[in-house]
Order: sequence, then structure tokens, then C-alpha cells
Amino acid sequence: MKTLIRGRVLSFYADPAETDDNHRFWDNGAILVQDGRILAVGDYADIADPQAQEIDHRPHIVMAGFIDPHLHFPQVQVVAAWAAELLDWLNDHTFPIEAQYRDPDHAARMAGAFLDQLIRNGTTTACAFGSVHKASAEALFAAAESRGMALLAGKVMMDRNAPDAVLDDAQSSYDDSRALIERWHGRGRLEYAITPRFAITSTPEQLRAAGQLAAENPGMAVQTHLSENRAEIELTMQLYPEVRDYLDIYDHFGLLGPRSLMGHSIHLSDRETARMAETGTRAIHCPTSNLFLGSGLFDDHAMRAAGVVTGVATDIGGGTSWSMLATLAEAYKIAQLRGRRMHPLAAFHWATRGNAIALGMEDRIGSVQPGRFADLVVLDPCATAAMRLRHDKVDSLMQELFILQVMGDDRAVVETYVAGRAQKSPQAAE
Repeated sequence: MKTLIRGRVLSFYADPAETDDNHRFWDNGAILVQDGRILAVGDYADIADPQAQEIDHRPHIVMAGFIDPHLHFPQVQVVAAWAAELLDWLNDHTFPIEAQYRDPDHAARMAGAFLDQLIRNGTTTACAFGSVHKASAEALFAAAESRGMALLAGKVMMDRNAPDAVLDDAQSSYDDSRALIERWHGRGRLEYAITPRFAITSTPEQLRAAGQLAAENPGMAVQTHLSENRAEIELTMQLYPEVRDYLDIYDHFGLLGPRSLMGHSIHLSDRETARMAETGTRAIHCPTSNLFLGSGLFDDHAMRAAGVVTGVATDIGGGTSWSMLATLAEAYKIAQLRGRRMHPLAAFHWATRGNAIALGMEDRIGSVQPGRFADLVVLDPCATAAMRLRHDKVDSLMQELFILQVMGDDRAVVETYVAGRAQKSPQAAE
């Protein structure tokens, strides 16, 4: 059965931060979908198919679904937890709640809630941290598979500097990760991500085990944290006094590369930035989390200038919103504080095709092109009374996108399609 999704269709094929020739927009557009993939996109008159079921979303904007390259599944109930800074927040709130994920039933319930929130906010692909417990990753992969979602995830590896209930050891973390890889990696749209939490919570022996997993599985994603907070960096260097800098720890254990995702990456030396560019290692910006925890201001312009590929993410639950729209709003403000300008087209490219590039998945998701999965979001720039009032004075697509970016949230998400199937429940609009 073919489906024809009609609306005002936007698709990126290049980065607006690099070239003016970067997107196509069809004001009376349509996307023809079959078997979960895009068959054609263009003007409605050119691709209308009488054999297809037609869904008319006009006058809303239809574009590739949002991609979230860094967030924490076990932190569903940690959002908006008060703490002085990062390390306090982990010890006071995060670790006690993550301990509950040793219970498979609890993990399964929370996996459904986690994916519901992503869908509600128009996010169709995520790269997520589990808890230290194997059951957390099992639950999340199973829930994503049932929805046909693309998901990268991994069991956290951490064997020190946390309560016993959220610790493993170097060998068990290797064994559990390997078992999860064998069971889930490459199954449907699922991928495993090797997941040492960060250097503070892993001994050298455990990071060596993570590096062994990476060596045994070339091209597999690796996710961790880097240089988020000054106190974190200071403690890290005390734990690893023999290294040149924070990044050098991960480099030493073979954890850098084009599929390595370094969450935060705020306080980097020139050497670290150059080494990230040299190895293709990605830097993932987490604006709402960085502001909430007072961690610092990410410099996307400097990273790009150095040749580092960047992504932008919610970082739930240090992040304060599930919405990529709200995330882009805070990224814009951080850029302003850095003396930079972020064009709305560049912002929406970043949250879609840009994040697909960061994850190494741009051949499958992130743009509305034939052959890509039909992961789509439908956006209404007039979703609220305040947005409608502002929209009265709008005369361009750029201004509509900026309204969505600055004023939008889950209410602006009319529908979310995963592999061509509408996923957003009626209750999500309440």
C-alpha cells in the first residue's frame, strides 16, 4: 500500500552554514511512501498517485524527523532535578534512579514512556545511554523494535565512583555488552553503541575493555562524555595523571573515530580539538543541559572551523526539554552569547540531516529523499495563540521556521511518522 503525505515539504541536501544552495521547498508538495521508504518527493501535481492513500497536512510543514544523538534513557524521571552542578546532580539524583533499572519490568515500562516522549516531540531516531544494567538496554531495544524506530543504544559501562547498585566491573561490562551486540546490533533498524559513561566512572581496565569491543566491531558507534564541567575535568585528570588531557584518555584506549560521539565537548584545548578533527570524532552539543547545570558555552563555530563534525542533542535528563525545537532555541541563544549568528535553516538542518551525518546515518535518514526511510515530522507554526499572533506578520519560510524554533514545543508537532507510519497519539495534543 502506498501513502501520499501532502503538505509544505522541506528537505535539506547541504548545510546552510556552508552554502546558500542547501534545500528544496515545495509549497504544495507531497511525499510518496511505500514499505516504509520514500519513493518520490516533489510537487503534488507531479507525484500524485491515484493508487495511494492520501493524507493532507496542508498548510503545515513536513520535513525529516528530528534526530537526537545524545540522551539518557534511565533519566526519564530525573528531568528538572535541582543540584548545584554536574557531579552533585549525578550523585544526588541520577544514580539512585538509575539503580531501579535493574528491574526488567520497570525498565520495560520506562522504555515505553521514553519513546512516547520522543515521538510526541517529533524525534524519530535517538542515540541513547542505558543504565549499567543489561535489562535496561534489552527493554529499550525491544520497545524501539516494536515501533520500527531507528535507535542506537548501549548499556553503560561504569565500575567506580558511584554507588554499588549502578556499578559493574571491567569483565562483566565487556561480557554484557558483547551479548547485547550479538542479540540486537543490526536487527531491524537497531544499532549498538559501546557506552563507557565517562572516564571518572571507568577504571583503565574497563576503558581497555571498551576499546576491545570497538576493535572487535569496526565501525560500531561509541558514546561517552568529554569536558562538560570544570570540576569533572579536574577530577578526571587526577584519576589519569599520566595523560596529556581528557581526550587523550579515550584516544589511548582506541575510542576515537568517525562514529565516536563525545557529549558536551565544551572546555577543550586546541590539541584536543585538532585531534578530534584528525580522527573524525564527533562533538555533540547539549545546550539545555549545559545551561541548566551551568557547565559552559559550547563553541560550534570554532569546532566547525577546526573541521570537527558536530551534532545537537537534548541530553535528557540533564537537559530540560524533550523538544528539539526548544533545544535549537537554546543553541541559538548560546551562539548569540558567543557572538555568532545561527540562521533558522542552519538550525533545522542541524537537527535533521546534520545529526544524521554526526551519527554516520545520512544515507538512511535525515532528509526527504527517495530511498531514505520515511521518518517525518509535521510542524504547525501556528500551534498556539502566541505563535498565531506572531505568524500574522510572517512573510517567509525562514521566519516560520524561526517561530517554531523559538516558540515551539511538542504542541507544534502535528504528527510524527516512523517508517511511513503515523505514531503520535491523540492524547499527545492535550
